[in-house]
Amino acid sequence: MNSSTSLASRALLAVFLMVGFYILAIAVAGGLLYIPYAEMTYAHRLHFKLAIGCVIGALAILWSVLPRADKFEAPGPRLTRDQHPALFQELEGVANSVQQAMPVEVYLVPDVNAWVMQRGGTMGFGSQRVMGLGLPLMRMLTRSQFRAVLAHEFGHYHGGDTKLGPWIYKTRGTIGRTLGTLGEDSWLQLPFLWYGKMFLRITHAISRRQEFVADELAARTIGSQPLINGLRTIHGVASAYNAYWFKVCAPVLNAGYQPPLTEGFQRFIQATPVAESIQQQLEEELNTGQADPYDTHPPLKERIAAVAHLPAGDPGPEDPPATTLLGDVPALESRLLAVLADPEKAAQLQPLEWDEVAPRVYLPAWTKLIQANLAALAGLTPLAFAAWAADQKTSGLRLHFPDGESTAEEHAEELARNVAGAALCLLLVNRGARLVCEPGQPISLTLASVSIEPFGLIASLTAGKLTEAAWQSQCRQLGIAASDLGQLVPPAGPPNPA
Repeated sequence: MNSSTSLASRALLAVFLMVGFYILAIAVAGGLLYIPYAEMTYAHRLHFKLAIGCVIGALAILWSVLPRADKFEAPGPRLTRDQHPALFQELEGVANSVQQAMPVEVYLVPDVNAWVMQRGGTMGFGSQRVMGLGLPLMRMLTRSQFRAVLAHEFGHYHGGDTKLGPWIYKTRGTIGRTLGTLGEDSWLQLPFLWYGKMFLRITHAISRRQEFVADELAARTIGSQPLINGLRTIHGVASAYNAYWFKVCAPVLNAGYQPPLTEGFQRFIQATPVAESIQQQLEEELNTGQADPYDTHPPLKERIAAVAHLPAGDPGPEDPPATTLLGDVPALESRLLAVLADPEKAAQLQPLEWDEVAPRVYLPAWTKLIQANLAALAGLTPLAFAAWAADQKTSGLRLHFPDGESTAEEHAEELARNVAGAALCLLLVNRGARLVCEPGQPISLTLASVSIEPFGLIASLTAGKLTEAAWQSQCRQLGIAASDLGQLVPPAGPPNPA
């Protein structure tokens, strides 16, 4: 089946399903309105509450299925040829190789992803092509891998998927809006719920087929190996991005600083704990990945198998990161933050290297946490952490957050671990310990040839990885066995660099 025939059949099915939904909605609404009419016409009576319920239900359904105007908000800074000539040269090369027109607009987005769509017009007619390129994605991929991903995205244009998409997405949105309007407890939901599940299963199967077709085009155009390696990288690191953003970046941004975001993400996924987790997840996906009828993308295992027999391709002697196609990445990160957050706040962020995060961000936060708990720590020494580990909840319930608020039971154990870690950090930094704080790595302190991970101490004692006797020995080696934690003071200066 050629691409035009395939597109026609998919478009016909999408239109059929969309029309079927509207017929169902109008039929149900008409049936509801017919009930009070029939009662008055044939029974010569009217149940007022029943009639009101039928009319309200019918109006709710008709209101839900009314077409809504498309709204497009820029997902990030728009990239232009003048500012990024190397990128647009790459885009044009891929577009020409698959005989497709260039997108009218290209945006930088904060995601490990790339996408294409049509914006404007009505249901895809009269619309223009738009492409989104993830900045963290470009940092993780080499140029050849990125080229294969671009070919895959142009493959969606080639197959007409972006023209088919508005029909599918509009109908999905209308079904969801109808279900939401009717409410979970309404029996009127049942026909729409059934149709919605059927619609999702069929259209998601279409989406999975579209991914296979786009993969094949990319593999034949650029080579199977760049595509396979790019897919492996994307599947591996995509799940780590949220953890990086919320656990690593957010505290720094909230403190008023802007670190090198893409550089930090690369350091994050290269950290041993994160890299091992990514590899384990990737191996599980490749060994056990199975298709789900509600997935829009096929399993990675199937995608790789489908193109593995195609020519490998040649990435060339040098294959640098795809971010080398961009100009002034730090400035792009600032523009991206201005779109994601308040532009005024983004403009006030101060640049900060990752090596400076510990003294500028974490130490002040640890100091506030300890100062809020000096009374609870009074008279305690680090040796007491063995008892804390034995009953973390009781220990945590005596503590407070930096704003002075008491903790609830469900957060008590976590607070106990954090206060213990913060206390050790302040105590050892004041004694000249070397502080190591890398994105993705556990915070560690080294003093007198003894290294500890302060925020993992309570967990190690609880799990028996560190015995009470061994901890007491470490405290004596560090010279902190008799230190009163209730007398901790902020560090006099920055910690020794790693």
